[in-house]
This record gives sequence, C-alpha cells and structure tokens, in this order.
Amino acid sequence: MDAFFHSLVAARIIFIFSLTNIILGILVFMSCRCMPGFKFAHGLMQNKTYLKFYKFHCYLWLFFLVSVLIHAIFAIGLLGIPA
Repeated sequence: MDAFFHSLVAARIIFIFSLTNIILGILVFMSCRCMPGFKFAHGLMQNKTYLKFYKFHCYLWLFFLVSVLIHAIFAIGLLGIPA
C-alpha cells in the first residue's frame, strides 16, 4: 500500500482534490448566510438564481468535508505525519 501512495496516480489524486477543495471552499463561502450582508452582495437575496444556489449550502459543506478528508489521507500517505 505504501507504494501506491508514492505513485503518480496518488500525486494526481492529491492535486485534483486540492483544486476541488479550493472550488468547494469558494462555493461554500459564496452560499453562506452572511454573504447578503456584504455591500458587494447586497441584492443577492432578491436574485432567483442565487436563491437556487443558496439552497445547496449544506450539501456543499458535505462534499467539501469529504474532499478535504480524501485529500488529507492521500497527502499523509505520501508525505507522512510531520515529526
């Protein structure tokens, strides 16, 4: 199993999940309840498209946490736990 974590496939999985974490982190932030309070997002709660997106906030958190967990498992498998 140790050989798998040091393979090119594992490095690609880590990279893909790092990008996924960044994208999902931004989406979670953008769908947060505090967003309409910011000046640049003042009219969001009247926008029907945003309200449809806003409904998925809890699901985005779930996908984000799973993505972080998978990314962490592969990163620790490749690099080990720091001493």
